[in-house]
Amino acid sequence: MSHFSTLHSKLTDVEILKASLRDLGLVVQTNAKVRGIGRQRAQADIVAVLEGDCDLGWFRNAEGSLDLVTDLWGVAKKHNMAELISSINQKYAVHQTLAAVKRPGLQKAKVMLVVQP
Repeated sequence: MSHFSTLHSKLTDVEILKASLRDLGLVVQTNAKVRGIGRQRAQADIVAVLEGDCDLGWFRNAEGSLDLVTDLWGVAKKHNMAELISSINQKYAVHQTLAAVKRPGLQKAKVMLVVQP
C-alpha cells in the first residue's frame, strides 16, 4: 500500500520551482524518484531532497501545472509541512515576479517587492 499523496498546485514553471528550492537550500534532482516511508518510491520530474527518509516531488499534470507528490506522513516526521510548502510558494512567487519584470517592455519599470513573513 502506497503512502504517497498527490496535491494539486498552481505552479507551472519548472525552472522557477528549481530556483526556489535551491534558494531554500534544498538539493534539486530532475527526473528522479521521490523517497517515501518503507523504501517506497514515486517518479517525479523535480525532486527536492529533504533531510530524513522522505522527499517532495513534482510532476506535470494533464492541465499543465505541477502536482506535488510526497509521503505526507513521512515528511511530517521531520518537517512542518505547512511551513515548508508556504516557504516554497513564497520563493516561487518572488522568482515569478522577477521573471515577469524581465520581460520585454518592463525592463525600465521600477518595482519594489515587499515580502512579509
